[in-house]
Amino acid sequence: MNVYHSLESFQKRLYAVVTSGTFDGVHRGHQKILSRLRELSIQLQGESVVLTFWPHPRMIVSNDSQNLQLLSTIEEKVALFSQLGIDHLIITPFTRAFSELSSEEFIQQVLVDRIGTKKFVIGYDHRFGRNREGSFEYLQEKAPSYGFEVEEIPRQDIDALAVSSTRIRNALSRGEVSTANELLGRPYAFSGTVVKGQQLGRTLGYPTANIEVRETYKLIPANGVYAVHVRKGEQLLSGMLNIGVRPTVDGSTRTIEVHLFNFKEDIYGEHLEIQIRHYLRPELKFESIQALVQQLHLDKESALQYLPVH
Repeated sequence: MNVYHSLESFQKRLYAVVTSGTFDGVHRGHQKILSRLRELSIQLQGESVVLTFWPHPRMIVSNDSQNLQLLSTIEEKVALFSQLGIDHLIITPFTRAFSELSSEEFIQQVLVDRIGTKKFVIGYDHRFGRNREGSFEYLQEKAPSYGFEVEEIPRQDIDALAVSSTRIRNALSRGEVSTANELLGRPYAFSGTVVKGQQLGRTLGYPTANIEVRETYKLIPANGVYAVHVRKGEQLLSGMLNIGVRPTVDGSTRTIEVHLFNFKEDIYGEHLEIQIRHYLRPELKFESIQALVQQLHLDKESALQYLPVH
């Protein structure tokens, strides 16, 4: 897959089959659109082009952007698009000026003049242009005069999946991992760097890696204990994850700590990807350290039951 970080760096194609959107999470609904995009590009002997935007538009135009929680970083989205077999990905810097393009200007300047769109594929609720004024009906009316066709993924196809980025965010915020993973079509994941913690886990027989997530907008699931797979380079490891304030040891700051099973390497400073497989229990305050350790034994047994063999 070819990746472009501006429209200017993209060379206009003879037959571009295009879709556009933010695609937060690249969930099963998005995958339906992208699968059709790829199918059409092969059928029509064209090239599939995804136009997406970064920063996320709400980071620029929303008054509540500081509280924005996203399912995907731009790096994660690039990897997912690549896995889905897209030919070209254009990441357009989203600015105030870009947000002011009218739907007609978006069609002429972006889709036609810059990309060379011959077929435009959109989801049933897709909107574009200033104040989201552009719609499928508008495209249907205007497309012939601009020399391209438009195809809408029917509402029933997306609704049958009962999927939306908002529904996934809500599920993760409640610890409903199985629902989120089903809607995503894969385990929800986030990445971070291993940093020094208080090293209390070592004294309990359960050493943990403290994970620092750089992207403050990346959604971290609800506090609790989870069964996880952890990708470290080419290795896929099993473990259990605690998200929370560690009330038994009088913690006050939210931390993300993962205990890796049968693993003893020093990994400070390393980058890990955490794939959340199953929610085990809420974070609890125990009467004693001994009671906490007993629960950790049970958590490990429970986690292993939910982790697929790899």
